[in-house]
Amino acid sequence: MKKVLFLIFLIFSAVEVMAMEVEIPVFKNGEIIPKIYTCEGEDVSPPIRWSNFPKEAKSFVIIMEDPDAPMGVFTHWIVYDIPTNINSLLENFPKKPQVEEIKQGINDFGKIGYGGPCPPKGHGYHRYYFKIYALNIEKIGLPAGAKRRDLLNRIRSHIIAEGEVVGRYKRD
Repeated sequence: MKKVLFLIFLIFSAVEVMAMEVEIPVFKNGEIIPKIYTCEGEDVSPPIRWSNFPKEAKSFVIIMEDPDAPMGVFTHWIVYDIPTNINSLLENFPKKPQVEEIKQGINDFGKIGYGGPCPPKGHGYHRYYFKIYALNIEKIGLPAGAKRRDLLNRIRSHIIAEGEVVGRYKRD
């Protein structure tokens, strides 16, 4: 039995996930996130686009998170069931549970939609990962308002490509 489980582990760990290109036109990877996209500005989502995804992709997911938060990873934005005919979101994506067929989850502020960077004052720079996942399924099967944990449990075995952009922000 142990040998069978080990072989299954090897098969799944050998599956390589393709790298996608992700771009946020208002800042480059590793740069400072402009204030407009933070809690000190207008708190609107930045424009984001992705490319170089496999033709087998059937939907996309966006998760924005801060791994430097004092209490652990803090989720700022969850977007899912994005159809493959869409490969970008405009600035200020509506903070609604569902926009056409695209759904949004609850962030760790307890709200639907985007919640911008807002690290504790004097805490230094935090990193904000905007991650895009290409999936081999069209729908995740969760209603709008899903939480990060539930979403990750559903998509884990369906990710065929991923990419990210990291921005930084601090409050003095």
